[in-house]
Amino acid sequence: MNSLINEVTQRIIERSQTTRAAYLAKIEAARIQGPHRGSLSCGNLAHGFAACGKADKADLTSMVKANVAIVSSYNDMLSAHQPYEEYPAILKAAINEVGSVAQFAGGVPAMCDGVTQGNAGMDLSLMSRDVIAMSTAVGLSHNMFDSALMLGICDKIVPGLLIGGLSFGHLPTVFVPAGPMPSGLPNKEKARVRQAYAEGKADRNELLKAESESYHSAGTCTFYGTANSNQLVVEMMGLHLPGSSFVNPGTELRDALTKAAAVQATRITDLGDNYTPIGHIVDAKAVVNGIVALLATGGSTNHTMHLVAVARAAGFIVNWDDFADLSRATPLLTRIYPNGSADINHFTAAGGMSLLFKELLDNQLLHNDVKTICGEGLDLYTKEPVVRDGELSWVDGPSASLDKTVVATVAEPFKQDGGLSVLEGNLGRAVMKTSALRNPHCTFTAPAVVFEDQFDLDDAFNSGQLNRDCIVVVRFQGPSAIGMPELHRLTPPLGVLQDKGYKVALVTDGRMSGASGKVPAAIHMTPEAYKGGLLAKVQDGDLIELDTKTGVVNLLVDDAELAQRENKPADLSKHAQGMGREMFASMRLAMSGAEEGACALFSEQGNLHDA
Repeated sequence: MNSLINEVTQRIIERSQTTRAAYLAKIEAARIQGPHRGSLSCGNLAHGFAACGKADKADLTSMVKANVAIVSSYNDMLSAHQPYEEYPAILKAAINEVGSVAQFAGGVPAMCDGVTQGNAGMDLSLMSRDVIAMSTAVGLSHNMFDSALMLGICDKIVPGLLIGGLSFGHLPTVFVPAGPMPSGLPNKEKARVRQAYAEGKADRNELLKAESESYHSAGTCTFYGTANSNQLVVEMMGLHLPGSSFVNPGTELRDALTKAAAVQATRITDLGDNYTPIGHIVDAKAVVNGIVALLATGGSTNHTMHLVAVARAAGFIVNWDDFADLSRATPLLTRIYPNGSADINHFTAAGGMSLLFKELLDNQLLHNDVKTICGEGLDLYTKEPVVRDGELSWVDGPSASLDKTVVATVAEPFKQDGGLSVLEGNLGRAVMKTSALRNPHCTFTAPAVVFEDQFDLDDAFNSGQLNRDCIVVVRFQGPSAIGMPELHRLTPPLGVLQDKGYKVALVTDGRMSGASGKVPAAIHMTPEAYKGGLLAKVQDGDLIELDTKTGVVNLLVDDAELAQRENKPADLSKHAQGMGREMFASMRLAMSGAEEGACALFSEQGNLHDA
């Protein structure tokens, strides 16, 4: 095993001894109350299966057949989740065929950052993860179930399902993907039209045409943002069937994998000999494997918060130093947009998940002594699924990349590190995704241009005020301020400035997520401005130093001057009302800092509040 990866794993285990022990004790206490519906009174149980058919009622009464919960994020507005409309019937039929029962336990909300970005609804986005976690817990709370199937794809949905599922860590849990849409307009062309629009060289009709040709059918968006990062990480943690993450919807293989996932959820319950609860699968080694895979593929920076929160739900305390050290040990092995021009379908064609598993395992970059929903170890995940003569099986995957511009080797990587830098200085701590930068490092000092709302940057850009070397500061965007929206509308204008030859960067306590691109962006700054971070005292013209080589982000203003400056709060009133935001006021105040997962569900000790 790579010595640095092993060292990081061991220190996570050591710092989490108390919290992990408390978590394991909690889920073991829940386990011994089972079989779960057996602890219900006759009245309780009658309510629980009142709507079932006669055969299912008999099976549920017998206490020897599994009852599988289905928790779904289906809605038909979002392309990624639209395929889930048919899944409950498919899953129930597959489970009935093997003599067990499935019930739809509950739905969870699923919002799309692609729809809400730049709009008021985006202020609810990050907090929706915690709502999804709580909704999952409500669905599972009836104590009727022996295992669970989680149906979710995008941004906050999968982390929320993970956190909610881990709160019922005694239940075996299988995640069921729906797959990416077929490739449409190449991502490079989409980015070109977006930038042309920002420059005034393309009109809205041209922009909408390009966007519609890119996002064009049912399935996950094909760029490598948070949604596809979710799928890759969950498979790497052993919670998907091998090779199931990136199979297109509506195909024979997709349907076969969906049915197989349903059957697998019946095989690993506590009613048989292969009991494999999610709380045992998600251990420190699985978490590290997920982070390594994220870094090896240049995945979403949102996971510097999501995986921290997921780890805490399982009793582990992970911080950004762990990410930074794992990044140093992990070479960049893929080029998927925005880190390249290929999309997720191209990645699959070039070798996909089976090749990625093989390359990382062969070079001792993954822990193989882990549990998965398919048993011990990750060797099965180096194979890929196929359907032959109507039967699903797994065969050896490619032994080498079929497109070396998309998937590289550890011996000849695209970069020697995973492309994630942690920056620290008097401004606080932030992360920067360097894997997509034109140059491997960001090292420069420039005057600050300060904004307290992302929309104010448009006027400054259009008037030419930003035509110079500068570091744009967008503050009061953090979790407790306004819910930490993504700031993607900043990328096209800053990209235009960069193309004009200016040295520009962004420093913010907001998010940029998986689509973080070519502009250096020190994001997730903590402590956030709203909670007294020094970012609140930055003024126009102050020099800021950014250096990913040394890991520095500093405000170059002497302490005496800073002591005289007031910490003036921003006027956030327009972010507090409308689009449901007023209902989330208490959640915003309870949100932890970005490095603690930006989560309202955890105590200061890192446990879930009710642990």
